[in-house]
Amino acid sequence: MKSIDIVLINSKLDSFIAERDWEKFHSPKNLAMALVVECAELVEIFQWMSEDQSALVGKDEISRSKLEDEVADVFVYLLRIATRAGIDIQAVTLAKIAKNAAKYPAEKAKGSPKKYDEL
Repeated sequence: MKSIDIVLINSKLDSFIAERDWEKFHSPKNLAMALVVECAELVEIFQWMSEDQSALVGKDEISRSKLEDEVADVFVYLLRIATRAGIDIQAVTLAKIAKNAAKYPAEKAKGSPKKYDEL
């Protein structure tokens, strides 16, 4: 997988939004609500599928295209929320991975779906 260039994506998003004068609609509340809608559209792709069927989503051109669109929409809204709030999404994500590594040590959590306080 390629690395993500957050700066490039943010720059393109900023230009896209500015050209349409949409910044006034991008309050953190509105962005969070839009994110939830897009998450629901992502989940809808998998609705009523078995585990095996869900593992095959994205293997054909049509389902892959839908999946790509919804993943991108979710990412865009999440990135916009972080940007509006002044959050460095890369830094906080890396910090959260480190925090989760401490909460879920591999020797205890490996192969287990249990929450950290149940390990």
